[in-house]
Amino acid sequence: MAYVAYFSSERELARKPRAEMIAETRAKLLAAGRRAFGTLGYAEASMDDFTAEAGLTRGALYHHFGDKKGLFEAVVAEIDGEMTARMKAASESAPTRWQGLVDECTSYIEMALEPEIQRIVLHDGPAVLGDPASWPTASGCTASMAANIARLEEEGAVVDVDPEAAARVINGAMCYASQWIANADDPEAVSKKAVHAFNVFLEGLLKKPA
Repeated sequence: MAYVAYFSSERELARKPRAEMIAETRAKLLAAGRRAFGTLGYAEASMDDFTAEAGLTRGALYHHFGDKKGLFEAVVAEIDGEMTARMKAASESAPTRWQGLVDECTSYIEMALEPEIQRIVLHDGPAVLGDPASWPTASGCTASMAANIARLEEEGAVVDVDPEAAARVINGAMCYASQWIANADDPEAVSKKAVHAFNVFLEGLLKKPA
């Protein structure tokens, strides 16, 4: 019966469109890599950890991601995309544009408490991929925040400031605060202090009543 079931499964795979099979293989490798990097860390995770769990060969890994670093970069990009979506949701649910900016930034800092983000994005990410400011998603994040600050300036909510400069300074503060939390002996306590200090810092942008 197992023999028949095996070939039945093979026939099902053979009937799948090539694009769907490629997407499934990539997704399996990404999921396996994410689990390995999240539990073992980049240095300890091996090619066999990814391929054995996914039930695939090293050839599939090389084909889709090139090598271990390529897979790690894809995993970081996937998590980064999820973090961006969460930040956007926090911003969009706020009652005002200013509060949306505050909530968006605060949500990023608070994510540093999550073990997977700590290990993959904040610990191993910079060590393997270099300065986060040079990652492919960094420019888009800066541009989005700069546009938001420019709109707040037009509305008269914040002081006159170069939007790009302000966005880069804010992003730098967010990243440093997150690194501080991720590497702290007591991340919960440090997170509270970091969020409070960041909000005080951010309020410096608000235009004071005449």
